[in-house]
Amino acid sequence: MAFPPTLLWETCCGASLHHILTWEIDMWPDHPFFNLFKSLLLDDEEEDVQPSLPQSAPSHQLLRRLDWHLLRPLASSLGGSERSPFLGPGVEFSEIRAYQPGDDIRFIDWNISARSEQPMLREAYVERAADVWFLLDLSASTRWGTADCLKLDRALEFMTLAGQLLNRAGNRLGALLFAVKPVAIIPPAVGQLHLQRLLVRVRQLQQLDEQPGAGTTDLVAALTKAQAVMRRRALVIIISDFLAAAGWQGALGKLTQRHEVIAVRLLDPREGCLPDVGLVTLEDPETGQQLFVDTTDARLRDRFMQAARQQTEQLRADLVKCGAELLQISTDEEAIGSLIRFLQARRTCKLHKSRSQVTLAASAKGDVR
Repeated sequence: MAFPPTLLWETCCGASLHHILTWEIDMWPDHPFFNLFKSLLLDDEEEDVQPSLPQSAPSHQLLRRLDWHLLRPLASSLGGSERSPFLGPGVEFSEIRAYQPGDDIRFIDWNISARSEQPMLREAYVERAADVWFLLDLSASTRWGTADCLKLDRALEFMTLAGQLLNRAGNRLGALLFAVKPVAIIPPAVGQLHLQRLLVRVRQLQQLDEQPGAGTTDLVAALTKAQAVMRRRALVIIISDFLAAAGWQGALGKLTQRHEVIAVRLLDPREGCLPDVGLVTLEDPETGQQLFVDTTDARLRDRFMQAARQQTEQLRADLVKCGAELLQISTDEEAIGSLIRFLQARRTCKLHKSRSQVTLAASAKGDVR
């Protein structure tokens, strides 16, 4: 049976989300979209919704073993487990310094104090909750795909995965949706129920804003709006295909000065390789411009591939220059595979930085033997 991609969201307005998700999972048990939403229900009612199908069990097990921690101390709200810029009682080591009058004597490290012959204080980062903002591109270019799904469907899949991981640490999740202009702002909040409502709201706004050929994506306006509405330091995840007019690099550079930014690029296999299918008419989904192309020309296909490669290299260089990380997800691969590789690379980087900081701090205090 074919899967109607909008059936879930069309019926969510008038019925319970829990019952709709359970009924949809039973109707289409093998579809990866509902396998992701099924894991949202497991935390609330573990005894009622059981992963009876072997196809969904590996995804749930992988998701439960993953952790997404911030690299920068951005957390400021109470109740989370992320590193904050505040020093005091915590798990993650910050530095060892000499005791000063007024310091809390409970944080004195007596072993180091005995070796240094003066009272030494061990400081750590206080655990707090951070704000997480999803900047989701709803432009016409994301409603296209030639592999397993549309690019926007893959974006929602990634948003579901990332939301579950970041919500687990007690972070507050919010969203800013944009296309030719900023469409809507969903204020950040905490909780599994808020995550479910956020995903439903995103899909509803995507359907209401579906206007092909309305104009090009205005990424500059979205970044400027995000900088204006985010009052606290936050983790900003930009989910877009970055097929936008040039000039957004300056706005992104200003955003990365205060926030930790991750750029999630949506890809499709046909955007990097033009197939030999004869005479075709290509149309820009955002502007409506058409181009008649003879794909049997091998030189044309080579030039297309080189241009796509240069575009990727230029985007990567711009993001590195702005201080943002790049994560690429494609319509021909499930988002969880790309997310696992990305988090493993971040974990390696974080461990390397932590060990370097501990070594430098200990060397300064004469603690390395």
